[in-house]
Amino acid sequence: MSLYAPVADAAARTPDALAVADLTTALTYGELDARADTYLAALRARGVRPGDRVLVWTRKTTDAVAVAQAVLRCGAIHVPVPRSDPDRRVARIAADARPALTVTDHGGHVTGHPAVRCADLYREGARGPRAAPHPVRAADPAHILYTSGSTGRPKGVCLSHGNTLAFVDWACRELEITAADRLANHAAFSFDLSLFDLYAAFRAGASVHLVGETLARAAEPLVAFLLERRITLWYSVPSALMLMAEHGELLERGPGTLRACVFAGERFPPKPLRALRRAWPGVRMLNWYGPTETNVCTSYEVTAADLARTGAIPIGSPVAGDTVTLDDGEIVVDGPTVMLGYWGGEPHHGPYRTGDRGRYDADGLLEYRGRTDDMVKVRGHRIEPAEVNGTLAAHESVRDAAVVVVGTGLDARLHAFVVPEAGHTPAFAELRRHCARYLPPYMAIDAVHTVGGLPRTANGKVDRAALGDRATREVGV
Repeated sequence: MSLYAPVADAAARTPDALAVADLTTALTYGELDARADTYLAALRARGVRPGDRVLVWTRKTTDAVAVAQAVLRCGAIHVPVPRSDPDRRVARIAADARPALTVTDHGGHVTGHPAVRCADLYREGARGPRAAPHPVRAADPAHILYTSGSTGRPKGVCLSHGNTLAFVDWACRELEITAADRLANHAAFSFDLSLFDLYAAFRAGASVHLVGETLARAAEPLVAFLLERRITLWYSVPSALMLMAEHGELLERGPGTLRACVFAGERFPPKPLRALRRAWPGVRMLNWYGPTETNVCTSYEVTAADLARTGAIPIGSPVAGDTVTLDDGEIVVDGPTVMLGYWGGEPHHGPYRTGDRGRYDADGLLEYRGRTDDMVKVRGHRIEPAEVNGTLAAHESVRDAAVVVVGTGLDARLHAFVVPEAGHTPAFAELRRHCARYLPPYMAIDAVHTVGGLPRTANGKVDRAALGDRATREVGV
């Protein structure tokens, strides 16, 4: 089974059913299938062959989805890049992926790499002969998703058709997705969360509604989108839901037709999560875990029983046929969702070491304990920042928190950035006493910075580097 077959199958079965919509355009399955075939003819005419990479540097549009389908039908590899990515980053990605073609919607290009606009590519395909899709195997590469590498250079995670389908098939069963569902696509196409939105919708013959990059960060319009589009399945990072709750009246306006809310990519602070769970008793809520290299590999359903929790919720149990184990506290994943490897590197075989730390709770459920590479040394002791974060967030005056280390060696100090609850001003002395009740003395915070919100990366995760830079500037180190 390929990732392009579901669209063709739905087009044959229900050609007039809505497939994908952006903010201005909607395509039925018949239209999406025909548009993908037109782009396929153009790609073939331009010499794109199976195994080639096609870099798609566009906004989130129905045409971008059709181009992605055409790339897969060509047997080529889809390399999505957000329109907002700066030219230098795109140039680095192109240098690594060596695309046969770059498709844009804005006329930009990378020096030394052929490029074409979507509109021109479509006109070329409309004038040329039809082309048949190239048959693919489950092990054939489908996507290269570029993440921020530890070296400072983008790192391409190569996923096969089978990798994605193993997860998507499980998700469709778990959430009982049908053709009547309407999925929101909040994440960028380059973020692995989008694989669920797009391919679960197509697998079920449902519709997927694209959230543009600007809209994705606008609280009130985003809540309006959820309600007006009659979304039934939502999937995003927790920070998006927190933004909508704090500034878009999400809890007050209600979930509308939403029946399932899924979140992943970062820790959901306990208090905002409990507020959401309490406000939406009829909506299923699932916490999914997995790095891009494995997509989703564990799941935990948040129920009313979790309202009594004071700490973070578990990341749950293995899914999608994966095996998840702990090796000296590090989460290790093996199974059908594990990537083919990093593009340009050696193929990956066997289990994948995530670099994430975990432990089992009393019920045998896996808990996320932070990154192995986030471990820091303060006052001669190794400290896991996530443990301090969670302790601070449990204080009644704190809505969210993140800690970073400023300085090195004997001068290393633990700085806490806290987002206060409305009407509260967390005092340093009180937060330090609070931490002392739950943490050993060497984990005591040395400074508190009160902020309106935590800075986020493009994928919505807490930007620890930005916090470290700010703390360094403020203390004059």
